[in-house]
Amino acid sequence: MKIVICASLDLTPAIKEVAEDLIKQDHEVVIPRTSQMIIAGEVSLEQIMQEKKSGQIHKRAIKQDAIMTYFKEIEQADAILVLNLDKKGVQNYIGGNTFLEIGLAHYLGKPIFLYNPIPEMPYTDELKAIQPTVIEGDLSKIK
Repeated sequence: MKIVICASLDLTPAIKEVAEDLIKQDHEVVIPRTSQMIIAGEVSLEQIMQEKKSGQIHKRAIKQDAIMTYFKEIEQADAILVLNLDKKGVQNYIGGNTFLEIGLAHYLGKPIFLYNPIPEMPYTDELKAIQPTVIEGDLSKIK
């Protein structure tokens, strides 16, 4: 199965770990381009975090055409896995970009797996209406 991992770039170390585990289960895995760059040492996670903090991360996203490129990956995938871990003091956080990706996957009829339960956020009701499959951290539930 081809799985696109959707998560905050802050979580790149966890994205890498989960991707490796999915590959061991014979899945094809796609991760964000910037996460790929961090893992390859082309840019540091600290630099990305500074770009986010300074409000300049959008420039990287525009240059890489990141949103459209990832939407195309989702379109070609069999499913998405939302790696919703704790962030910003929110348990099982799902950020704006990931929420967009969930919406697209839902529109395309792709299975949506959440690593952890749906968080309490301003768009909790919308996430519940999409009815993702919560895997409680158990990657073997992705089939």
